[in-house]
Amino acid sequence: MHIPFVDLKAQYQSIQHDVDKAIASVITETAFIGGKYVQQFEQAFARLHGAKHCISCANGTDALYIIMKMLGIGYGDEVITVANSWISSSETISQTGATPVFIDCEANYYSINENLIQAKITAKTKAILPVHLHGQMCQMAAITALATKHHLYVIEDCAQSHLSEYGGQLAGTFGIAAAFSFYPGKNLGAYGDAGCVLTNDDALAEKCRMYARHGALVKHQHQIEGINSRMDGLQAAILLAKLPYLHQWTAQRINMAAYYSKVLSGIKQIVLPIVRANTKHTFHLYVIRCVQREALAAFLKEMGIETAIHYPTPLPLLPAYQYLHYQATDIPVSSTYQYQILSLPIYPELTTAQIDFVADCIKKFYTS
Repeated sequence: MHIPFVDLKAQYQSIQHDVDKAIASVITETAFIGGKYVQQFEQAFARLHGAKHCISCANGTDALYIIMKMLGIGYGDEVITVANSWISSSETISQTGATPVFIDCEANYYSINENLIQAKITAKTKAILPVHLHGQMCQMAAITALATKHHLYVIEDCAQSHLSEYGGQLAGTFGIAAAFSFYPGKNLGAYGDAGCVLTNDDALAEKCRMYARHGALVKHQHQIEGINSRMDGLQAAILLAKLPYLHQWTAQRINMAAYYSKVLSGIKQIVLPIVRANTKHTFHLYVIRCVQREALAAFLKEMGIETAIHYPTPLPLLPAYQYLHYQATDIPVSSTYQYQILSLPIYPELTTAQIDFVADCIKKFYTS
């Protein structure tokens, strides 16, 4: 049995008529850059979140950068974020000229340890950038309280948390703005790079839209120097075709995760993911911790099961951040987990038979 880590072909086949129709419409109308499909997606995604503004852009990395740049974050400033994430969360801070300040993840949920943030806030701190990793939301009550107390921005990295909730409130609606990625493998994925900014702040929305379009809201009328970061019409139309299925796909992911936890329970060599109380975990990733991680991953590969590691090296320990002089002892949880975490295949089209096979292979590895 071959089980891919993500099966985008299976998803396409399940909604092929909708996607083919969307692509054909864009080509027939030559609506490749801007136009009604981009506008319709922005309106639909904003409406889904009860937000005033959705500003589409080229990818989730750009979305983070655009938000910070338009908030005036730059040289001499600091932005607090988590040690265990994809580099987009931190490199965009550096690209503004500011300095990323890394916080260790907490032990149970893999997200930023909110209890460690206070000690890292200085006069230079301008924002907290929580990352809702794996589809699990951070402890937003504590984070927003800290931000309010110290007059800081909260910028949510929602690349992995489409439709995730904290206290019944959707990811992306807690801070001044949020960044979403629609990379193909995301819970809502395009067929290329795409992303957006979500915000309720009118002034920030206008600035972000202007900056992402060469500094102009009207062509040739450049108010500032900007960048070129646009979602193309094809990606917008594909996302529009997929959007009606997102709630269903999310429910299927949650069901698949619950089934994983059922059939994997009792294996003492692994630690299963825990869902934070009062949250909705949308399981972009199903991440276990395990002993003999490398050997287990190799065995699963031999059995036709693809796995991944999110992430093999904590951000502050990467060569890119050597200049900040972090040590493994500064982030003990992240630096320990880097050798233990393993992401198993999960997607809406995954079957219980496939999950049974993954579980049987894991049991076989640890009993052989």
